[in-house]
Amino acid sequence: MSPTSSTDATGSATPTLTVTDNRTGQTYELPIENGSIRAMDLRQIKVDEGDFGLLAYDPGFKNTANTRSTVTFIDGDEGILRYRGYPIEQLAESSNFLEVAYLLIHGELPDRDQYDAWDHEITHHTFIHENLKQFMDGFHHDAHPMGMLVSTVGALSTFYPEAKGLDDPDARHMQIIRLIAKFPTLAAFAYRHSIGMRYAYPDNDLSFSGNFLNMMWKTTELKYEPDPVLERAMDALLILHADHEQNCSTTTMRAIGSSDADPYSAAAGAAAALYGPKHGGANEAVLRMLNEIGSVDNVADAVKAAKNGEFRLMGFGHRVYKNYDPRAKVIQGLAHEVFEVTGKNPLLDIAVELEQIALEDEYFVERKLYPNVDFYSGIIYQAMGFPTSMFPVLFAMGRIPGWLAHWQENLLDDEQAIVRPRQLFVGEDERDYVGIEDR
Repeated sequence: MSPTSSTDATGSATPTLTVTDNRTGQTYELPIENGSIRAMDLRQIKVDEGDFGLLAYDPGFKNTANTRSTVTFIDGDEGILRYRGYPIEQLAESSNFLEVAYLLIHGELPDRDQYDAWDHEITHHTFIHENLKQFMDGFHHDAHPMGMLVSTVGALSTFYPEAKGLDDPDARHMQIIRLIAKFPTLAAFAYRHSIGMRYAYPDNDLSFSGNFLNMMWKTTELKYEPDPVLERAMDALLILHADHEQNCSTTTMRAIGSSDADPYSAAAGAAAALYGPKHGGANEAVLRMLNEIGSVDNVADAVKAAKNGEFRLMGFGHRVYKNYDPRAKVIQGLAHEVFEVTGKNPLLDIAVELEQIALEDEYFVERKLYPNVDFYSGIIYQAMGFPTSMFPVLFAMGRIPGWLAHWQENLLDDEQAIVRPRQLFVGEDERDYVGIEDR
């Protein structure tokens, strides 16, 4: 294969890739656009007319783009994450979650009137139907909050049948509002159910994050007043998780949405994907690792064991990032603010020592194993009082605007079709059925 260029109808040079099929000796010229070739262009490469054409085999989609998106940009080698062009560091420091949600959905930051209308709509759609609360009551007393969230988000579609009107911009907007607004309510109610406490209803006087903390922790007080430091930390953590390009759950959201399923069903599927420990359970795995190490004095031995393949360090390395995860840097700074209020999580000293040793060790530097977002987030969540069972729920609550932004982008992209990957069949050729008595 060799890169070349040709001239299009306007006289501009179009980069191409020249491919020679050594089976036939025939040469093909494939256009290169945005640093990629179209997989369908491979179909013309055939041995004969009866040949289906060449396929690209890519387990886990490690080098396959299934969409062109304007939502989130990641440069893993440089450690860059931007929502709609805005660096994650600036958004986490200066914005708030609802403003970031607006940015992801609409593509631009809102002006004051747009933000006030957006905030008002979401604030006044936080309540859920009482029948849905009764549905939640049917779960076992110790049901996992994430399992409850997956089920109840899907159940929302039965309350809003108009959500199937995907061609109506106003209907789409309303479902987006409802999902962002009701997610914290479902999340907090799932937690309260799991510990046997009565549900705390939304308080429309509070901010998005403050209201969530109210529904989580309110007990006998007439009016819950969230600690402003923890409220701000909660908001920043949600911003950091709001989107991350074409990850497993976002791809699931797009795939389900490609069948024109309503957004509640698609979001339930995305949440189910996030429920998997390889996706939404990584920060819980970090806490287990830190507890297993047990003391700062044991960190050096743990690093040595990891290098020998005898111990696995969690929270280091990332499928995308080959540099320091920019979200981890922000969270590390948040940790100190939170611990001023909650008291320091004893696991922090172990984490800091582990990070310092790893960042200076040639073994980790060569392999580009830097701390990722999960390395510190679980420590903060635990200090704020969240049990590990709530970690994937918090992740999902932050990610819902990103899921919806991609769902809508996919829906409005005329080039997209229902997701239906090809396979390489490597099974048995045709064979005749044999009765059970003759096998």
